[in-house]
Amino acid sequence: MNSRKVKKEDDECVGAVLVVGGGISGMQSALDLAESGFKVYLLDKTPAIGGTMAQLDKTFPTNDCSMCIMAPKLVEVGRHPNIELLTYSELEEIKGSAGHFKVEVRKKARFVDESRCTGCGVCTTKCLVKNIPQIPDVVSIRDRIDAKDLQRYDEIINRYGGEKGALISILQDMNAEFNYLPENALKYTAEELKTPLSQVYHVATFYTAFSLKPRGKHLVKVCVGTACHVRGAQKVLETIQRKLGIKPGETTKDQNFTLETVSCLGACALGPVVVVDNDYHPATVSTINTLFNKYEKSEEGEKS
Repeated sequence: MNSRKVKKEDDECVGAVLVVGGGISGMQSALDLAESGFKVYLLDKTPAIGGTMAQLDKTFPTNDCSMCIMAPKLVEVGRHPNIELLTYSELEEIKGSAGHFKVEVRKKARFVDESRCTGCGVCTTKCLVKNIPQIPDVVSIRDRIDAKDLQRYDEIINRYGGEKGALISILQDMNAEFNYLPENALKYTAEELKTPLSQVYHVATFYTAFSLKPRGKHLVKVCVGTACHVRGAQKVLETIQRKLGIKPGETTKDQNFTLETVSCLGACALGPVVVVDNDYHPATVSTINTLFNKYEKSEEGEKS
């Protein structure tokens, strides 16, 4: 990291003191000297004062909170008119004799506004001089998307004016349109909203309402919470698995049904409960065939 040298000199040799180290002892020394009327320079090599004590939970032998002791001193040091902080700085050289010293200090560059610095230290890890950003050329995915799908993507995104803040709403409509979130849809959404793909993927995987795998036309959810479990939810689930020939998290080959389990559907009095799409059905082993035959007949009716 680049740095520059700042020379602190006291030509008149009147009332100037340099305290090296901004821990609890250095802060107290600086406060005592400042209260005595001296101009005090408090130097510390880290971006913020506080030292090791700021990292402790309790102090021995009283078990008092460390920050409860330090916080008032931190505020007082920062506001005292006779104390000037030289953080993120190192003592380079001392010349002269008692009463007439010249001190050379190396003050490291921060590349931040020090008046707003909180001492979090993130700037040291994200420094653009030390860590040169590598920004790869991003190739548009538009040309690799089917024309019909591209038109559907554009319709949904334009519905919200291409606003970044509408990301969740856009993904909800995408999920409803395709019954899942296609990979190309996520990439195209990120490109159009000028949002990192990682952020779009984070949102898509955070909410259970979204799916990255193709879902069937009908989403079947079986409650396996405590209330439903004690009333036979496991047997109901096994019956549905045999009926559809799939396990939780899978989709039938004809893409009609996707089976999932949930911890609670908020309808404990009806348990065991099966939800098909948004319709709640109190279920038993004997009613499963009737329930799914109804949906299968509706599918056949639509095809005919």
